[in-house]
Amino acid sequence: MLEQLLRGALQGFTGNQAGSSNPLLEIAAAMLSNNGQFGGLQGLIEQFQRAGLGGHMNSWISTGQNQPISPDQLTQVLGSGQLQQMAQQAGIDPQALSGQLSQLLPQMIDKLTPHGQAPSTGFDDVIGSLGKMLGGGGVQR
Repeated sequence: MLEQLLRGALQGFTGNQAGSSNPLLEIAAAMLSNNGQFGGLQGLIEQFQRAGLGGHMNSWISTGQNQPISPDQLTQVLGSGQLQQMAQQAGIDPQALSGQLSQLLPQMIDKLTPHGQAPSTGFDDVIGSLGKMLGGGGVQR
């Protein structure tokens, strides 16, 4: 069932078949991995709180309306250096990446927390499934 949810979410994000490679999805998945540079969802929650945008993240996890986040706000949370590095990895402009991630992350986190709660163990099992769907574990951790 989780795999079906992810496939549907991936198709909704990209408009493509879930199996096609998408660097943006790989970056977003790596961000949510417990072994990733941000420390998984818990690490991202803490970064959003430190940046004064914890309410945004909470809205994506909860079952209510998702608060939008601007590319500039997301850059504030992630840091311009980190965003630059991720953009280079994806082969796109940092501003384009922050714009796309500002649209993707709220939807992705919302879909991965359908019951309004962050999983206590993080998303690593989900990220593993996502990596397989992206083309055989292409998600770097």
